[in-house]
Amino acid sequence: MVRERLAAMVASASDGAVTAEEALNATVPLSALGVTSLAQMRLIDAVETEFGIEIDLSGDGLDLLDDLGALERHIAQAGGSGP
Repeated sequence: MVRERLAAMVASASDGAVTAEEALNATVPLSALGVTSLAQMRLIDAVETEFGIEIDLSGDGLDLLDDLGALERHIAQAGGSGP
C-alpha cells in the first residue's frame, strides 16, 4: 500500500511526466524516467507531510528519491505513519 501511494506521489510531484505505473515498474532510477530536481523537492515535501518523517538531504536522502523501494524502506525504518 505504501509503495502504491509513493508511486502516486511521484506522478503528482512530476506533474504526470512519470506515471504511477512507470514509477512502480521502474528498473532504472526515477530521474532517468524524467523526475526532475523540482519534482524531487515536491516529493520530499509530500512524503514528509504524509508520513510524518524527515528526509535528510545531507546523507543518502537524494538517493532515496531515485528508488521507490529504498524510499519505502526508509519510511518503514523511520516509523513513518501514513494515512
